[in-house]
Amino acid sequence: MKKFIVIYHAPKDAMEQTAGMSKEDQAKGMEAWMTWAKNCGDKLVDLGSPLMNGQQLIPGGKSKASDKGVAGYSVLQAESMEQAKKLLQGHPHLAWNADCSIEVHETMPLPGM
Repeated sequence: MKKFIVIYHAPKDAMEQTAGMSKEDQAKGMEAWMTWAKNCGDKLVDLGSPLMNGQQLIPGGKSKASDKGVAGYSVLQAESMEQAKKLLQGHPHLAWNADCSIEVHETMPLPGM
């Protein structure tokens, strides 16, 4: 079984909209995520969590605010990239905002590990 890192991207305005929601509305929004997670079953290794305040580290020991729009992550396991993409079909993140997107990356085993 292969492991896949799922990265959720969202525009700043969508993230600000969510930050301003009541706890009840945030919980209601998570219902679709929990349904997705249940449908993935044991193929969802880690639901992950929202991410914020990303920093991009650059040469010379400097850093700057990330402009990648990363909003969160999950970890899946699947037999192939195609199977991982099928697990992400209909994902609630894509219905959140028209500018949202999902990236999925296959992890590569480290030699000798």
